[in-house]
Amino acid sequence: MSIRIIPQDELGSSEKRTADMIPPLLFPRLKNLYNRRAERLRELAENNPLGDYLRFAALIAHAQEVVLYDHPLEMDLTARIKEASAQGKPPLDIHVLPRDKHWQKLLMALIAELKPEMSGPALAVIENLEKASTQELEDMASALFASDFSSVSSDKAPFIWAALSLYWAQMANLIPGKARAEYGEQRQYCPVCGSMPVSSMVQIGTTQGLRYLHCNLCETEWHVVRVKCSNCEQSGKLHYWSLDDEQAAIKAESCDDCGTYLKILYQEKEPKLKPWQMTSPLWYWTREWSKKATPAVPSTRSCSRVKGSNL
Repeated sequence: MSIRIIPQDELGSSEKRTADMIPPLLFPRLKNLYNRRAERLRELAENNPLGDYLRFAALIAHAQEVVLYDHPLEMDLTARIKEASAQGKPPLDIHVLPRDKHWQKLLMALIAELKPEMSGPALAVIENLEKASTQELEDMASALFASDFSSVSSDKAPFIWAALSLYWAQMANLIPGKARAEYGEQRQYCPVCGSMPVSSMVQIGTTQGLRYLHCNLCETEWHVVRVKCSNCEQSGKLHYWSLDDEQAAIKAESCDDCGTYLKILYQEKEPKLKPWQMTSPLWYWTREWSKKATPAVPSTRSCSRVKGSNL
């Protein structure tokens, strides 16, 4: 596994220690996370061709903020961390961790919070989800985790994912104090849950200049050195693309060795940047190219050459 999470009672005998080193993991800090996200989405929606979509996403983020505090999670992960450490697996591995009924409770709470804000087709979608059976909801969650997107309609997926993401973020938030992490290679996937990164961020503050990948599910961030492909770990054929100039705050980092891409954002150039953020043209460009990606390459991590620079 890329970065191993060690049970607290085993830290003393661990051969690798993280003291005085770059923090390999940044666990999610949920206080105001979703509120700030909603505010940023509303800002970005102004005079934006994707304004309606961004305002819709802001509504979901605000609902997550409300539900987070209305439905806290109480769970002892000590045994799970020990078991996962012994197996060399992420403690909250999406492929093996049994889902507690709490996530469906979160989904129903999200729906209740969003209902007054919805109308037309969107309202019909969440009402259908509200009527779905427990097994139907579990099947949709399993399909999303298996990247079987044809089995979950695109209008239902955002609501299912919002509940799952909140649930996994709540669990990840319980890990600090229970464990620490060690360094390792092969950091393509989140060390906490095994999901893919949504982007990478060159940060400011106490982690100034360090690059962290941001999990698209549990909101954890993990360190990967710069000028290195986060997918295949090669560095010889990297390209950085933007639709503006070489000093752009948002770029796409592509690798000719494995044919994948990942967004890279520079907070020093725009402090208000968020991991999920992308400029509308760059978002459209990477999405259009991803439709042409070869079957062997995940379309969520593919890029084309339009305008960029080599390292």
